[in-house]
Amino acid sequence: MSELERITARRSELDSLAEELGKQLQEVHAEREELVVAERVLQRLAEQDLAQAEAAVAEAPVKAQVTGRAVLLVPHRGECPDETVLPGDWGRYPSSRA
Repeated sequence: MSELERITARRSELDSLAEELGKQLQEVHAEREELVVAERVLQRLAEQDLAQAEAAVAEAPVKAQVTGRAVLLVPHRGECPDETVLPGDWGRYPSSRA
C-alpha cells in the first residue's frame, strides 16, 4: 500500500469517527438540557415544600402557660376570617347562644 493510499484510508477513518463523535456530542447536549430542566423542576418543588412546611409551622397553635397551666394561644385574625381558619373540631364546642 502506498503512502497516499494509507493517508486516504486514515483520513476516511477519521472522518467516520468525527461523524460518530458529532452525533454523540449532540446526544450529550440534548441530555444535558433535559437535566437542567429536571434540576429546575426539583428545585421549585423543594422550594414549595419548604414554603408549605414554614406555613404549617406558622399556623400551628402556640402553647403557653398561664398560672402554671398549659393553654393554647388564640391565633391572630387574618384579613378575611371565615370557617377555614377555625380548628377542625370547632363544631364540637358548645354554643354560647341560649
